[in-house]
Amino acid sequence: MKKLLLIILSGLSLVGCKQDFTNPGAIGDTDAFSTPRGLAGVAVGLQNVYSNGRLSPVYNGITAAGALTNEFRLMNAGNTDEFQLFTGGAVVDNLNGIVGNMWTWNNKIIYDADNVINGANKLGDKAYAAGLIAYASIFKALAIGNLSMFFEQIPAAPGTLATPATFQSRADGFRRAVSTLRAAQTALGANAPNAAFYANVPTTVNAAFFNNTINALIAHYSLFAGDFASATTAANAVDLNFNGAVLGYDAIVTNPIFTTATATNNVFQILDSTLGLPTALAPDLNDQRIPFYTAINPTIQPRYRIRGFFNAPTQAIPVYLPDEMRLIRAECFVRQSAPNLTAAVAEIDAVRTQLPSADPFGVGGGLTAYSGPVTTAALIDEIYRQRCIELCMSGMRLEDNRRLGRPAGERKRTFFPYPSRERDNNPNTPADPAN
Repeated sequence: MKKLLLIILSGLSLVGCKQDFTNPGAIGDTDAFSTPRGLAGVAVGLQNVYSNGRLSPVYNGITAAGALTNEFRLMNAGNTDEFQLFTGGAVVDNLNGIVGNMWTWNNKIIYDADNVINGANKLGDKAYAAGLIAYASIFKALAIGNLSMFFEQIPAAPGTLATPATFQSRADGFRRAVSTLRAAQTALGANAPNAAFYANVPTTVNAAFFNNTINALIAHYSLFAGDFASATTAANAVDLNFNGAVLGYDAIVTNPIFTTATATNNVFQILDSTLGLPTALAPDLNDQRIPFYTAINPTIQPRYRIRGFFNAPTQAIPVYLPDEMRLIRAECFVRQSAPNLTAAVAEIDAVRTQLPSADPFGVGGGLTAYSGPVTTAALIDEIYRQRCIELCMSGMRLEDNRRLGRPAGERKRTFFPYPSRERDNNPNTPADPAN
């Protein structure tokens, strides 16, 4: 499987969103997308492309969101792509490598996931196919969601050299991610994945992984799309004690934030114990999530260092955190047409007061209950504060900052420009946003 994966990954040729991902020396589509083993190799490769190294959506999403919302401090202006993000505004140009990698690799994942799903639908073994469809759909949805968080418009579907991709709104992108996940649920409902499928994917993938991850991501993207009823229903279906939805690393494929930033101290570090939040929303000094996500170095600057899920080369990164589901429900209660502020406070308090020992990932505030005003505006501010602390370095903070109405001055850029590699190859590319 590892050998097959390396062959598949060696065949990448990334040309805009026209999706010319071919290489005559690589494994052919007939083998990769028509046999169960080949399809499994490509499916596992989706996780590798998504999470491995400085080019990956994991690295670029966390880095970009943290730089643009003051979560991080830049350590070396010689890292040109990161420097542009920390500066913001028009300095972030169409040639920025992080912007380009965010575009290229997420589109690559969508393209390959579609091929896995299409190939799986042609297999005779429907139980094996169901697992492939569900596994590929998770990474397809994550990739669509990443593009929708950072760009005003995204490709509506992979294009070709002859027929360049057209574009859809980011809101439609979030809805498309949800539709992808619901199709996965349908496939799993019709046929439970069999042992042959599970033998060809990481050991963390099982029925609980599928159920919880898919529902968590439906909640996640339904919220971003403004579908509060669907977000609440999906969040309610997630087991808050489950901790198996993770991106795993080993001695060869290492945690990209640890390897690039934490260990080197030469790219970026966490800003400080405020996590870059304004004074009015700064974390309580007694919040036990601050020492979870930050470490103190008493002798070498900067004093505050990245910790959390980025503290070792083999440390796994959660796909979602359980308490995000509580904060999703809280936001839905506040923002739905008939707000239920009392229910929202109860969800907020469950997050604030939870001890680290009660959380499956050890993330807990250990604070007293919320004591501020029970108004829509005040609770939206508190939800934003809790999301920034609970979901520190998750890559969602720019999306949260916009969605929850924070002042534009709290972010250095609102949306990315479109990469030159796309504009040069696709006449349908929209105009760049102002900032």
